[in-house]
Amino acid sequence: MNLPESYIPILIQAGVAIGFVAISLLGAHFLGPKQKKGNSVKNQSWECGVAVEGNARTPFSIKYFLTAVLFVLFDIEIVFFYPYAVNFREFGMQGFLAVLTFVAIFFVAFFYVWKRGALDWDK
Repeated sequence: MNLPESYIPILIQAGVAIGFVAISLLGAHFLGPKQKKGNSVKNQSWECGVAVEGNARTPFSIKYFLTAVLFVLFDIEIVFFYPYAVNFREFGMQGFLAVLTFVAIFFVAFFYVWKRGALDWDK
């Protein structure tokens, strides 16, 4: 099998990542604490020393998860501004237009989400 030389670093990085995950999972399984079977007092839930109230599996509104996903989406957008802010003089007008296009796409997405009512908490 003949691989181009440019693939070798990618394969090494993938191998290291897979090896790290495998070692972490096996290490956690064999070296981690073992949970005893049974219904002892030690295995019961505690919330800051206060007795547990209700069921932990009560359903959440989908609005909670939608808000979390939207927050992550628009928060990640901000991360992409950092390289531009550091190198904005080197990018020139072409870089400015690229960032302007990027922001325009996210504004369209934001207004779409807004018009669909995802940001209305009263509904």
